[in-house]
Amino acid sequence: MTFPTIRPRRLRHTPALRRMVQETTLSPSNFIYPLFIQHGENQHIPISSMPGQFRLSVDQLAAEAAELKSLGVPAVVLFGLPAHKDPVGLENFADDGIVQQAIRALKAANPELVVITDVCLCEYTDHGHCGLLNEDGYVLNDETLEVLQKVVVSHARCGADIVAPSGMIDGMVAAIRSALDGEGYSHLPVMSYAVKYASAFYGPFREAADGAPRFGDRKTHQMDPGNVEEALREAALDVAEGADFLMVKPALPYLDVIRRVKERFPELPLAAYNVSGEYAMLKAAAANGWLDEQRVILETLTGIRRAGADLILTYHAKEAAGWLGS
Repeated sequence: MTFPTIRPRRLRHTPALRRMVQETTLSPSNFIYPLFIQHGENQHIPISSMPGQFRLSVDQLAAEAAELKSLGVPAVVLFGLPAHKDPVGLENFADDGIVQQAIRALKAANPELVVITDVCLCEYTDHGHCGLLNEDGYVLNDETLEVLQKVVVSHARCGADIVAPSGMIDGMVAAIRSALDGEGYSHLPVMSYAVKYASAFYGPFREAADGAPRFGDRKTHQMDPGNVEEALREAALDVAEGADFLMVKPALPYLDVIRRVKERFPELPLAAYNVSGEYAMLKAAAANGWLDEQRVILETLTGIRRAGADLILTYHAKEAAGWLGS
C-alpha cells in the first residue's frame, strides 16, 4: 500500500500530533554542565572564545548550583585551574586543591547535584600534557596511572559523585577502579572518556582551562579522527575494566561513532561531549544572524541524542534547559 492511501503528513498535522509521535526527546535531565573553577574571590571572568561561559571562583558556585537546580539540570563536570603548575601537577590531588574546594562547595549548596570530576593532568602540569613525561617528552603510561589513582581518591574524599578519567591512558579505568575500591569507594561510578579523538574542536576549551600542551600534540594517546573500529576496541577495554559510563568526545563530527558504540554496548549509559569548538561555532553563527540560535542549538542536541547518547556534556545546558522549560 502506498500513496494516496498512505500519507505520512497526517501525523504532522498539528503540534500535539507531532509531539505524540516524536521518537527522540530532549530534556534538561539529559544535560551535564561543564564548570571552570579558579582560585580567588568574586571571580566571574568571561571566556572570550566561548560567549556566555565563565571562569568562576569557588564563592560563585552556590549561585550556579541554585540556578542549575531551578532549571532541572542534574549534573556538572568540573575543570580546575591551579594556582601553580609543576611537572607532576601536585595540586591535582591536594586536599585544598581547586577542584577539591569546588566539590565541597557544590555539595554543601545542593547535596542532590551530581558532581562529576574530570580526571587528567593537562590543566595542572607545566608542560600541559595528560601524563608524566620522560626526557623525550613522551607520556609515561603506567607512571601516570599512579597519579590518577591519587587524584580520584582525593576527589572521592571530598564528596564527588562520579569520576571521569579523560586522558586516554591505557589501563586507566582498571587502575582507578582498584584505587577507589581499595579506599572504600566501591560505590563510586567511573565515567570513562573511552573514545576521545585528537580533535581540532578543543581549541576554545584550551583557552578556558589553560590546558594546551606547551609543545607537541596529544596524538600518541588520543585517537585518529578516521578510526571507528579502534573506538569500539577502546570502549570494550574500558567495559572489561569496570567502566560504569562510556563517553564519546567530540560529538557532532562523530555521530556515527556514538551510534556504533551505543549499538555495541547498549547495557551502559553513553555520554557524548558537545565540545567547546562545536559550541563556539553555533554562537558565532548566531551572533552574526546566520542561524536561529534557539532552534539550531536544540536541533543539534536532539541530533546527539538521536545518535544514541543518553547524556550530553554541553555548554548549552542552561540555555537549552530554559528553552525546554518555557
